[in-house]
Amino acid sequence: MKFLRNILDKQEKHFEKGGKLEKLFPLFEATDTLLFTTGSRTKTASHVRDAIDLKRMMMTVVIALVPAVLMALYNTGFQANTGLEQIGLSAAEGWRGSLIEAMGIGFDPKNLLANVIHGALYFLPLYMITLAVGGFWEVVFASVRKHEINEGFLVTSLLFPLILPPDLPFWQAAIGISFGVVIGKEVFGGVGMNILNPALVSRAFLFFAYPAQISGDKVWVAVDGMSKATPLAQFSDASIQLTTTWWDAFIGLVPGSMGETSALACLIGAAVLIISGVGSWRIMLNILIGMVVMTSIFNLIGSDTNAMFQVTPAWHLVIGGFAFGAVFMATDPVSASMVPKGQIYYGLLIGILVVLIRVVNPAFPEGMMLAILFGNVFAPIIDKVFINKNIKRRLARNAG
Repeated sequence: MKFLRNILDKQEKHFEKGGKLEKLFPLFEATDTLLFTTGSRTKTASHVRDAIDLKRMMMTVVIALVPAVLMALYNTGFQANTGLEQIGLSAAEGWRGSLIEAMGIGFDPKNLLANVIHGALYFLPLYMITLAVGGFWEVVFASVRKHEINEGFLVTSLLFPLILPPDLPFWQAAIGISFGVVIGKEVFGGVGMNILNPALVSRAFLFFAYPAQISGDKVWVAVDGMSKATPLAQFSDASIQLTTTWWDAFIGLVPGSMGETSALACLIGAAVLIISGVGSWRIMLNILIGMVVMTSIFNLIGSDTNAMFQVTPAWHLVIGGFAFGAVFMATDPVSASMVPKGQIYYGLLIGILVVLIRVVNPAFPEGMMLAILFGNVFAPIIDKVFINKNIKRRLARNAG
């Protein structure tokens, strides 16, 4: 590592002010800080020192996402290989099938390695496209504004492919992440200035711009001609018989967006975020409470025409993107509520809204994305209310 440190130190002069590569300083600085900690030290008193910074915070989130990523690789391949077995095909079509056949791995859904590799051939290309296209926009705006590239995009680039169906066209992924980074974040001023979660803005854009490729039964299993409904779609349509057990939905062995299917993986990620102090337990807990309360109300009301009224809180927890959204999306420190008491109402709002959208609007059974975006919009208002209350209380105390 010392050899690499010396190389970077020798090249730094070319990227500093007045150097021939001055405009690329944000890219150089991002590479340097990604590989090494900062060389700057505080020398005078007094300073507030903290072991956590933006890079370490983002890396903690990335670590928390590892179980969801691993499950995305396995389940995507498992669903594809199971689909091939069900329709009697011995091999997948296209370049992925040719590559797997060349590797001699096969398409057996009982083979762990076969599932992981097949799933990786869907997840990794979308991830690399997200990194390349989104990273390009990050560098462009950092260069124009003449500031460093922030590590926040490391999380956005990983979250975005996890909330996509496996067979999404690459060009749509590129357009989606471009919209999310540019319109969802950079137009507001960049990292720390956006009011909406950029990854969710990207997915919302794709959902409304290209609904055929982001919703429907055929997008969830990466097999040509194969149609398979998600558990949430099965609940919302009374004509479809539920073929999934609660345990399979909890583990994540069901069709769906690649990283959202496993509530278990999300719970492991939640433990990492809560223990490290990066994710707000208040938000996660109150989303769960809001969901349970609203679901219980609908269960008591009942309906002869809408099967979603009878879906229990236990099922809402494991179907769709509820667990993933509650743990990784709603707790985004920039777009979420920051005041402790505000986080309670912010979480309750999202938990109530997701059930309202799922149950009352049968045309849009998955409500977590919209619920969190609505929560993002109201988060500044919620914070403002509690901040003003704190200010009035302190002024009254000081006046007395």
